[in-house]
Amino acid sequence: MNPRSQADASIVPVRAFSAIWFLPLIAILIGAWMVYYQWYNQGPVVTIHFSSAEGLEVGKTKLKSRSVNIGEVESISLNDSVDGVVVTARMSKSAKKLLVEDTQFWIVSPRISLAGVSGLNTLISGVFIEVAQGTSRENQLEFEALKEPPVTPKGTPGLRITLNSNDQFAYAKGDPIIYKGLTVGQFEDVYFNFEERVVYYNAFIKAPYHKLVTSNTKFWDASGLSVGLSADGVSVKTGNLETMLTNGVTFDVPKGMLIGEQITERAYFDIYANYEVASDQRYKHSLQYVVLVSDTIRGLNVGAPVEYRGVLLGHVASTNMLSRAASDFFTDAVKIPVLINLQPGRVGLPDDKSGVQKMDEQNRYWVRQGLKATLKTGNLLTGSLFVELQHFEGQQVGEIESFEGYPIIPTSGDQFTQIAGKIGQFVDTLNSLPLIDFTESANTTLMSVSALSEDLQGVSKNLEELLASANQQALSKTLKLSLEKVSTLSEGFSEGSPGYEQLQRAMESMSDVMGELKPLLNQLKHQPNGLIFNAGQSDLVEPTKHSGVK
Repeated sequence: MNPRSQADASIVPVRAFSAIWFLPLIAILIGAWMVYYQWYNQGPVVTIHFSSAEGLEVGKTKLKSRSVNIGEVESISLNDSVDGVVVTARMSKSAKKLLVEDTQFWIVSPRISLAGVSGLNTLISGVFIEVAQGTSRENQLEFEALKEPPVTPKGTPGLRITLNSNDQFAYAKGDPIIYKGLTVGQFEDVYFNFEERVVYYNAFIKAPYHKLVTSNTKFWDASGLSVGLSADGVSVKTGNLETMLTNGVTFDVPKGMLIGEQITERAYFDIYANYEVASDQRYKHSLQYVVLVSDTIRGLNVGAPVEYRGVLLGHVASTNMLSRAASDFFTDAVKIPVLINLQPGRVGLPDDKSGVQKMDEQNRYWVRQGLKATLKTGNLLTGSLFVELQHFEGQQVGEIESFEGYPIIPTSGDQFTQIAGKIGQFVDTLNSLPLIDFTESANTTLMSVSALSEDLQGVSKNLEELLASANQQALSKTLKLSLEKVSTLSEGFSEGSPGYEQLQRAMESMSDVMGELKPLLNQLKHQPNGLIFNAGQSDLVEPTKHSGVK
């Protein structure tokens, strides 16, 4: 082959960097950007401890705050002690500021209770975890979830207070707090102090009703339907429809008290049995006396009113102050000591030590002048008793006695004892009367009266016969006289007698007069004016006198 016949090859240099390599580079950059963007915008991972994972699902269960999705559950596992579960959730970047020390987590699911129905929206959307922001400034990523939803989420405007009660009534979480029929708050949790043996309740009163709580506010029970039978009668009280189904309390400033200063931070209040007990707490000072009762005190209860002419002065403090030996108790002379409290603030005196001293001086003076205590029945239906103070003239005392250091107010028997005593005296008087002798004397008298009655009946019969006979004789005599007069009159007008002749002449004279008047009567009949006008006649006819008329 001829070397000259071969063509010369042209050598072209190859490029060191190809444009196709931009595609994977761009993909890497986009991927890196996506990773960075995801890393930059994703929120922190939080760990939440629950007692149970009921209703929770990985990748489906959301975390919400105010109905806005702020995270999602990534994993669920048992804790190390196998008595609960650990839930890991990825939060959004915007939710990072919610994660502080006192942030609350709880599971929202359908709940039905006496306090109401909640979580019905989860029947469609499914169970979710609610997040309530705390007030702390310390960040935290691990939390202990609440077993139940809180009654009042953190951040709700209002006032938190602590209530306590030594009585038998009790309240549960969610029970209402009422003001004049309106539900203005709820009990949040219950704590029992074993050392003090007192139940404490943390409660919340929402705004703007929290402004009603002042230093003089009193709380009292308003649970269900309260029916009271006391010396004041029958009382029926209730709060509202909600407290008919559950327990609850109400509050107010008792009448007659100052409003007081508004409470702006957590304070402690006692829960009283009713409004009357709560209202009595305004009186801080009292004066104690002892009343020695010789009658039964059945029906006299602690708290029974002590009155003076219907004005409430205080209450019975104790009905069991016996300190004597049992061998001296069952005697006729023993008297039951009853301790009463008299409060100077109720009668317009200062509610302090000076008021107590002034009231004590007044009471001691009146006791010397005859002031006594009497047990009276306030309610016939229940037999409840109360103590009434009243004056008795002529029963002054020289010196006031005392019982275990307490001054004694003398007593007078109650109204039923007085009535029973009078009835007993009346029965004794009847028993002392000689009823047998009186009965025999009465029988003898009745027999005498019966005999006298028979005699009177005989006399009455004889008298009737005598009157009948006398009446018959008088009537016969009268008839006889009348007949004689009629006979004499008839003889005077018989024929041939002077009376007969005079009667006949009088009849004839009357006949003549009527004949002479006949022409005149005819003229008046036909011409009534003929007596005044002549009517054409010159001469009048004059009647002639009858010769037989004298």
